[in-house]
Amino acid sequence: MSSPPSREDEKELVERAKRDPAAFGELYDRHFLQIYRFVYSRVRDQTVAEDVTSEVFVKALRSIGRYQDTGRPFSAWLYQISVNAVHDRYRAARTFENIEEQRDLATAGPGLEDLAAQRDELRRIWSMVETLPKQQRMAMVLKFQEDMKIEDIAAVMGKTPGAVKLLIHRGVSKVRDSVGQPAPEAEAE
Repeated sequence: MSSPPSREDEKELVERAKRDPAAFGELYDRHFLQIYRFVYSRVRDQTVAEDVTSEVFVKALRSIGRYQDTGRPFSAWLYQISVNAVHDRYRAARTFENIEEQRDLATAGPGLEDLAAQRDELRRIWSMVETLPKQQRMAMVLKFQEDMKIEDIAAVMGKTPGAVKLLIHRGVSKVRDSVGQPAPEAEAE
């Protein structure tokens, strides 16, 4: 597995992409999978996720000339476009998925037997996350499903890092209270 490109390499590639569509193709190749996975985690339908992800990259291509590097990864900008595209799709469709049919995408690593043992608990937890207020839910998904840094979540959501930490803290507390689990520090052997 190759190491991710350096911040400077990506910055240079973004600048080239403003003039050269082939360079944008390289950005697309680097970020497609993570953006698709994020969109799919929100819409839970492969065809819709493919459509929305395509919209994200078309919007990004059209807007790349206006992109300004703010010190955040380029992917934070793509996540912001994704959040807006998913919201636009929901507004247009006015239909929402059945929470019970959702699958957890955050645990791609464990074996099938481990996943089967955790499925009901994970479904309960993510079902609770889906009931949180919109901002808490988005912060939780970006942190725990997308494994984003607080600063990048703040950039995507247009909030301060402190506000994002508070959203995540409140969301975790609500989920913990709803699921009836003691805090990890309180568990003793």
